[in-house]
Amino acid sequence: MDKAEIRSLLQRLDDAYPKASCALDYRTPLQLLVATILSAQCTDERVNKVTEALFQKYKTAGDFAEADLETLQEEIRPTGFFKNKAKAIKACCRMLVDDFGGEVPARLEELVKLPGVGRKTANVVLGEVFHVPGIVVDTHVRRLAKRLGLTSHNDPDKIERALMRLIPKNRWTLFSHQLIHHGRQVCKARKPACDRCVLNDLCPSAALSQTS
Repeated sequence: MDKAEIRSLLQRLDDAYPKASCALDYRTPLQLLVATILSAQCTDERVNKVTEALFQKYKTAGDFAEADLETLQEEIRPTGFFKNKAKAIKACCRMLVDDFGGEVPARLEELVKLPGVGRKTANVVLGEVFHVPGIVVDTHVRRLAKRLGLTSHNDPDKIERALMRLIPKNRWTLFSHQLIHHGRQVCKARKPACDRCVLNDLCPSAALSQTS
């Protein structure tokens, strides 16, 4: 897309999803960090059901760090991959206690050092809690970025860098949430609803589907 098309893309997303935001329920940076770890290959709706009770029991990084592993595994089982996630949460919170005074750091370089935390999770926390702009490359953003012709890459880090070059920095967080909402509601993985997509005429994938 050229600059004019990018401006049109952003305006249409603003019109369609003016208040797009993170769908995970949280009240503290720690809760968002844990919820985002749990959201890997799981719906936000299911994560929210699990964390409703989880966050009542575990209130600090120390609580998670000292949690019984098997008990924590059972408590997060509905989110899938619960054994790996439980280990990651305990290890992450142990590092928070040992290295950061139990607080979630506000810098990308420090966040990605935490077990179970990659750039996607770090950018979610930075954008939502600390208002530091970041591109969140989840499965929806990855899919839509390729369909829209914004990148040809498959690697999340390369997709992130490509989008950072195209999208104004002050729009990174909102843009990510807007693409995620659009991916969930319209541009779905198996059957995109191109006929009701506000980006239809800008999307090369839609044009291909209409001519095939």
